[in-house]
Amino acid sequence: MIRSNVPILDLKNVSKIYGSGHTQVRAVDDVSLRVDEGEIVLVMGPSGSGKTTLIMMAGALLRPTNGSIHINSNEITKLSESKLPAIRLSELGFIFQSFNLISALNAEENVAVPLIINGINKKEAIDKARQSLDKLGLSERLKNLPRDLSGGEKQRVSIARALVNNPKIIFADEPTANLDSKTGHEVMDLLCSTACKEKRGLVIVTHDQRLEDIADRVITIEDGKITKEKNGGHAKTCKHK
Repeated sequence: MIRSNVPILDLKNVSKIYGSGHTQVRAVDDVSLRVDEGEIVLVMGPSGSGKTTLIMMAGALLRPTNGSIHINSNEITKLSESKLPAIRLSELGFIFQSFNLISALNAEENVAVPLIINGINKKEAIDKARQSLDKLGLSERLKNLPRDLSGGEKQRVSIARALVNNPKIIFADEPTANLDSKTGHEVMDLLCSTACKEKRGLVIVTHDQRLEDIADRVITIEDGKITKEKNGGHAKTCKHK
């Protein structure tokens, strides 16, 4: 993959330290990582390796102890706590293994939530939500509550919600963990093709080694450090790069 001059995500010498003295724990230890537009990066490692902590910092959900983080050329580590929600709403999309859908809201309302929080009126937000759901093949499920959706449909709703704000980068935490193999494969194909076509960065945290084929790069984290980095199979198959 040809690298752009300016990455959409750039972590430099980032650490997260808990405790002090003899009880000090380095959850993430001096990690540097960049992600370019349209690039798919897989972050792997055993439980407790620091991969989730790393992604929480990259997604402006947790402040690093040391180092700098730039999102779309903006250094978020220098921003006040009050300004971070605006960055998350406008620049970032999040997909969770447990879907995190609001049970009392139907599919289109769940997808519209980030837009409404961002100040867009409800009618426009619902229109955009419908467009996002339609791209993911859910135009017939707009009015369904989460309890009436299959696991794959719930995950597609969460993907639609992550994409509805046109984020520069998407973070997916174990997106296939609650899906069967076939559904997980279909959902990831859909997510990766969308990221590729629309030139969004995509960072996936997973234990699933089968996902290596859909990534441009595969990074392994152990004891808070990047211990291995290799090419994935996605650069060979994505026709939009």
